[in-house]
Amino acid sequence: MTAPDETHEREAVGPGGEPSGTLEVRAPGTVAAEPEPDTAVLTAGGDHGGPAAPAGEPPADGRKRRPLRTSLIVLAAIVVAAAAGLAASGVLGGGDEDTSRAPTGPSATAKVKRTTLTDSETVAGTIGYGEATTVQAVASGGSAQDGAGGSGGSGILTWLPEAGTTIERGENVYSVNQQKTPLLYGDIPFYRTLRSGDSGSDVKILEANLKALGYDGFTADSTYNAATAAAVEEWQDDLNREETGEVKPGDAVVADGARKVSKVTGSTGTAPSGPLLSWTATERVVTVDLEAQYEDLVEVGTKTEVTLPDGSTVEGTVTDVGAPSNVADDQSADAGAAGGEADQEATLPVELRVKDQKGLGDYQAASVDVTLQSESRENVLAVPVNALVARDGGGYALEVVKPSAPHGVEYVPVELGIFADGMVEVSGTGITEGTVVGVAK
Repeated sequence: MTAPDETHEREAVGPGGEPSGTLEVRAPGTVAAEPEPDTAVLTAGGDHGGPAAPAGEPPADGRKRRPLRTSLIVLAAIVVAAAAGLAASGVLGGGDEDTSRAPTGPSATAKVKRTTLTDSETVAGTIGYGEATTVQAVASGGSAQDGAGGSGGSGILTWLPEAGTTIERGENVYSVNQQKTPLLYGDIPFYRTLRSGDSGSDVKILEANLKALGYDGFTADSTYNAATAAAVEEWQDDLNREETGEVKPGDAVVADGARKVSKVTGSTGTAPSGPLLSWTATERVVTVDLEAQYEDLVEVGTKTEVTLPDGSTVEGTVTDVGAPSNVADDQSADAGAAGGEADQEATLPVELRVKDQKGLGDYQAASVDVTLQSESRENVLAVPVNALVARDGGGYALEVVKPSAPHGVEYVPVELGIFADGMVEVSGTGITEGTVVGVAK
C-alpha cells in the first residue's frame, strides 16, 4: 500500500504539561539517493539548558555539570514515542511508491548563522541590606577570656541611636555614663586589653583606625608601643574617657564597615546588658536562596544581571556563597508537626553586591530576577532547535536545502553543542554560515 504523502505533526508537551511546540515526522522518501532511514523532525520551543556532552565524558573544566533540563528530556521522549508509533502504523515504511510521492523540499527554512550563545539560568532574589547582626553590651575592662564579653558593664546607658541611623568609623554606637563607644573598622573584635608591648592583628586594626581618624605620631604596624599609647590617650580625651593609654574590649565596637541601625532593643536609663541594637550593612545587596543543583553556576566574583520590578537591570557581583542549608531536615521536622511532607530541595545562600546603588532606584526591599550565566560560546554556528532531525539509531541531522539533490534536500549529520535562547550550536561536514536548512512549522 502506498504511504500517504503528508507530514504528521504532534503537539510536544513541555515541563508541567504545557504545550511547548510540535513534533513533525517526515517520511524518509523525501531523501534523495540513499536517505537516512526513519528520519523524524523534532520541534520544541525555549532554551534546552546546555550542550549535549558525549556519554561518559566529564566536562573539560572538571566542574560538576547540571543535568539536562526537563524540556530536553521531554523532547527526546516525544521523539522516541512518536517515531515508534508512526513506524507501527506504516507511515515511516520505505518503498518506491513513498519516494515518488515525497515533497520536493521543506515547507519552511532558516539559515545557519554565526553568533554567540549564552546558556543562563534565572532565579529569584531579594533586595535588602543583608543579614542583621546584634551589638551586645560588653563589660568595661572585661575580656572574652574572662567570660565577660556580652555580660554587660557597670554604669547606665545614656545614649542610643535611632533605627535607620547610619554609623561610620569613629562615630558613637552607644554611650555609658556619657562616655562614647565608637565604631572602628576591622574583622576581629577587641578581646583583650591592649597596652604597650603587645603585638598582633588586633593591634594593627587599632592603629589603622587611629590613622584613619587623623591621629599620628606612631607607625601603623602590629606593635603597640609608647607612641601608640600617646595617640590612644589623645583619642580617649576626645571621647570624654579617662586617658589611660590602654584599650579595653568595651572601649569600641569593631565591624567590617559602616553600619545601618535596623532595630534598637536597649533602653537608656538602664544598665548596659544583653543586646542593645541590631544593624546591617549600609549598601543594599541582593540575596538569593539558590537551589543546590545550580551551585556550579556561582562562585565569588561571578557577574550576574539583576532585573528590577520596573524592568530595568543592573550588574551584580557574587560576594559570598554560603554552605547548603539542611532544608530537608528542617522541613521534615516542620512537616512532621503539620502532618505533611517536606520539600527535599536544599538551598545555599548567595549574596551579590550591586556597585551601582543609584541603579537600584528607591527599592529598599523588593523581589528581583537574577540571571546567572553558566556558559557562553562565541563565534559558533547555530540553528533554531526545531531544525534538528532525529536520526534512527541515535544522533541528529539537518535537512540541508540542496537544489541539485533529488527532491531538493540532503540530510547532513551534525554534532550538537550549547543550547540557548531557542538555538543550538551545530557542526558537521558542509555546514557553514548561510547554509539553508529546513525547519518544522
